[in-house]
Amino acid sequence: MPRFSHGTIFAVRLPFRRLAPSLLAVFLLLIAQIAMAWADGQDGDQLIETARTAGGDVVPYVLTTSGLRNAETIVILMPGGHGQLDPRVVDGQLVSDLAGNFLIRSRALFADDRTVALSTNATSDADRMGAIVADALQRFPHARVFIIGTSRSTLATMDLAVSMDGRVAGFVHSSSMRGIADFDTRPLKSRQLIVHHANDQCRETPYDAALANHERYGTPMITMTGGITKGNPCQAKAFHGYDGIEAETVGRIKDWIARESTPSR
Repeated sequence: MPRFSHGTIFAVRLPFRRLAPSLLAVFLLLIAQIAMAWADGQDGDQLIETARTAGGDVVPYVLTTSGLRNAETIVILMPGGHGQLDPRVVDGQLVSDLAGNFLIRSRALFADDRTVALSTNATSDADRMGAIVADALQRFPHARVFIIGTSRSTLATMDLAVSMDGRVAGFVHSSSMRGIADFDTRPLKSRQLIVHHANDQCRETPYDAALANHERYGTPMITMTGGITKGNPCQAKAFHGYDGIEAETVGRIKDWIARESTPSR
């Protein structure tokens, strides 16, 4: 049987002369559909709508993968701002809101030969997030799960870090809201990481608040510098959104994730 892979052209030898024209057309159509199905979703973005809450509500998310089938790590990304990604298919194309958000525009940087990225609406509801975690672990049963928020969605990561403590491997709070200063991570079982730009000028996400947590509670912290800033200091194209240093920021988060931790179950 031929083996298919995304982006490859394959050949099948058939006794064409022995097939009636109608059967040949059906067979060729079937082969084309198989090839397209194999290629579709093996890498890039896919809209997933199989996650459901206990009450039966669908919790959609975008799965971004490099074609990986046996992921070691799942990162769940929640955008800042109003937090509503609302992924959907329009005219055959996958679209969403908040595409410029740091985490959402960087999702492909997270996806590699060990990691898949899931992008979804920001939520503090453990039932909704738990539905995504359960669905993702059905697909990748041996993976560790890390939930990552940025800016306003760190209100959600702080809430979930308490309500889902021990159910996932860890949480990452990026460009955190000022409440991070008083968020005591010491009793928590899941790993915690703070990521912040040293020159974040957004008044709702001061660097000093993140640093205070690190110094008071010993939460691991990554401080970023450099990049580009323009426009509103609380938006994605400012230091607040790691513009120009996305790869470096994601790389350091992934380095931290790769350190020894207990797989989530």
